[in-house]
Amino acid sequence: MTDTTVAEVLAELAALEDPRARAVNERHGDDHGVNLGALRAIAKRLKTRQDLALDLWATGDTAARLVALLICRPRAFERDDLDTMLRDARTPKVHDWLVGYVVKKSPHADALRVAWIADPDPVVASAGWALTVDRVARKPDGLNLDGLLDVIEARMRDAPDRLQWAMNHCLAQIGISHPGRRARALDIGERLEVLKDYPTPPNCTSPYAPVWITEMVRRQQPA
Repeated sequence: MTDTTVAEVLAELAALEDPRARAVNERHGDDHGVNLGALRAIAKRLKTRQDLALDLWATGDTAARLVALLICRPRAFERDDLDTMLRDARTPKVHDWLVGYVVKKSPHADALRVAWIADPDPVVASAGWALTVDRVARKPDGLNLDGLLDVIEARMRDAPDRLQWAMNHCLAQIGISHPGRRARALDIGERLEVLKDYPTPPNCTSPYAPVWITEMVRRQQPA
């Protein structure tokens, strides 16, 4: 597949466009109608292609950018490249995949985390919080967990949606991963009541932090 062109990928994605899928995606802010399983199959067939990934990203097409994020080499991007890409990621799915599949695997991840979490743009800041969730869970050494809780307590309730969601995830992760701060995390969640009434499908865990923390801690207990 090394001779596959941007035009060929775009044509394949266009052929997979489903108006019903687009309608569902648009309710979540995403402007594409390609089934993600089919999109992943294209990426699997293409394998890693940094050159093609860059060209697909440059099209600005959401489905093409999702393929690009699956076939790129995360460690090939410079810090400024990733910062520019994040600020240009117009849709939630592109934003989430860029952070989750590319930035997290980059040697620049923590430097970007620190820069983004303090950014005045709430969407950019949400990426910093998402990266912080990963640090809280996997590499908490060096993090000021109490300071993070201070910020969450002061700002989460009134934060814009994407930023609020990321801060809430960080609150829950602190409560789940750090028993010494669990009581405070639960207290903050109970007092702020963020996402308390979020509609949660059956058999799924509520994103309301006190419920989320309690359920995940329960699952960690020996049977």
